[in-house]
Amino acid sequence: MREFSVPAMVEIPESANLTDAPFTRAAESPGTVVLRRRGDGGAWRSVTAGEFAAEVTGVAKGLVAAGVEPGDRVALMSRTRYEWTVLDYAIWAAGAVTVPIYETSSAQQIEWIIGDSGAKAAFAETSAHLAAIDSVRGDLPGLQHVWGIDSGDLDDVTASGAEVSDATIEERRRSRTGADLATLVYTSGTTGRPKGCELTHANFVSTARNAVQGAIAEIAVDGSSTLLFLPLAHVFARLIQVATIEAGIVLGHSDIPSLLPDLASFRPTFLLAVPRVFEKVYNGAEQKAAAESKAKAKIFHAAADTAIAYSRALQDGRPGFGLKARHKVFDVLVYGKLRAAVGGRVEYAVSGGAALGERLGHFFRGVGITILEGYGLTETTAPATVNRPTAIKIGTVGKPIPGVTVRIAEDGEILVQGVNILTGYWNNADASKEALEDGWFHTGDLGSLDSEGYLSITGRKKEILVTAAGKNVAPAPLEDRLRAHPLISQCLVVGDGRKFISALITLDEEALGPWKERNGKPAAMTVAELRTDPDLVAEIDAAVADANRSVSHAEAIKKHVILGVDFSEEAGHMTPSLKVRRHAVLKDFAGEIDALYS
Repeated sequence: MREFSVPAMVEIPESANLTDAPFTRAAESPGTVVLRRRGDGGAWRSVTAGEFAAEVTGVAKGLVAAGVEPGDRVALMSRTRYEWTVLDYAIWAAGAVTVPIYETSSAQQIEWIIGDSGAKAAFAETSAHLAAIDSVRGDLPGLQHVWGIDSGDLDDVTASGAEVSDATIEERRRSRTGADLATLVYTSGTTGRPKGCELTHANFVSTARNAVQGAIAEIAVDGSSTLLFLPLAHVFARLIQVATIEAGIVLGHSDIPSLLPDLASFRPTFLLAVPRVFEKVYNGAEQKAAAESKAKAKIFHAAADTAIAYSRALQDGRPGFGLKARHKVFDVLVYGKLRAAVGGRVEYAVSGGAALGERLGHFFRGVGITILEGYGLTETTAPATVNRPTAIKIGTVGKPIPGVTVRIAEDGEILVQGVNILTGYWNNADASKEALEDGWFHTGDLGSLDSEGYLSITGRKKEILVTAAGKNVAPAPLEDRLRAHPLISQCLVVGDGRKFISALITLDEEALGPWKERNGKPAAMTVAELRTDPDLVAEIDAAVADANRSVSHAEAIKKHVILGVDFSEEAGHMTPSLKVRRHAVLKDFAGEIDALYS
């Protein structure tokens, strides 16, 4: 199949904008709980629709008093937290445009985003963020205001707007229509300097409503809640933020260091994560079992195999009596503990950003947490396709969400058209013209549609390697399989213009401690020492051989090297959304790559 379309289930009026839902709910049901936030004592405190709208209005009044006009850009640099959502909606209520900046961005990246967007004002979370902005402020003449979050400036902003009337905010927010710009989301820059994606109010409202009411309606039921911990500067988490506000799903905020205790106390009904999070959950459980005893390790592996078999049986038909019985036993011994680790109420998780892997998808569904794998980009306001709870096909990224059409071009590139497509790239007409053609967005990714309209991702067009013999090789399938191994953190397959395919592999330091203990290695052994240890090398060799079984001989990895360091965001090798910056890795490890072919 070359093209598959799902008609929109929800049509929005041209006047619709992102502030409609929270303000309408506050007027009609002010006592409804819409968020939960950490109180002074650390306990979760409910935030009602009326309280949230009042807080948003207060900050919006302060922005108006500071001279922020409709259409002005306001930067927001912070980790995921309650104030992020308040500020986002306050900026929209003032008629302005939010420009997210990752909390980990360098001063150079901050300067580019604020300068390119022409932001008039900026909110920054910490003193370090404020210092980073201050270090480049001399080159940002258009930046008039910078406010701190941790420093308490939000109270001052609110106080400064005390004389601004409610009617002014009502007029400001209603002045924005669906066609107006809501945000500039700068891409992660895996292939160069970040580009500002122009996403409108209609992009977010229509995409969120069609996703919630059409694609994942079973998740958005009474009593639903979610705990966001991915960066809200990324469009994936941002769309979920909007969807929760639109649908009345209770929203909480956390981060990776606080995640496990927060999950236990917040007890969400669904989660949003990237595949690396699920890989770490699985690997962590496996390592914990192995560290306790050989018997526990044997039980875990039997439980994992049973979960996968049970999920496959659900997809192919119905599990038999024997499989059901084994599954029930392991539910008590293993699966219940895994569900308890994420709060005990999670039934679904939405995964995006990279390929999850079929085995991992079946494992979690067998455990009782169905992962709905989806696909999308910043330019598609996050989701383009997603698996539905009642129509899931593990190993694919699902069907288009309502209001979206997916087409496979002659060269295999995935094209997307619909309610979710950006209007263009800010200040970059050439990039806009290259990516958008007759309403179709050219994703740069390669894929295929099956007879039922389910999309599978096969690689990235710009990352296709062409060997010296002329063989086209998509590196993603091999990389995904290798990253699923407990000891492997990252993998980069190389070989463009070379005689054969090779790979750079990094080790997962969290997994090395338990491995050293099980294999009788000194606890003090470093990554640099372990990378040449015969036992560890043998495990990585076996992982490479296993990955090679999924491809042809010409596509297989012939040589690989274990690096002494992991790829990191700090070194410029990873984006904040955990994607590998291929060009940076190729440059910094050119010597190691050349050695593979010498």
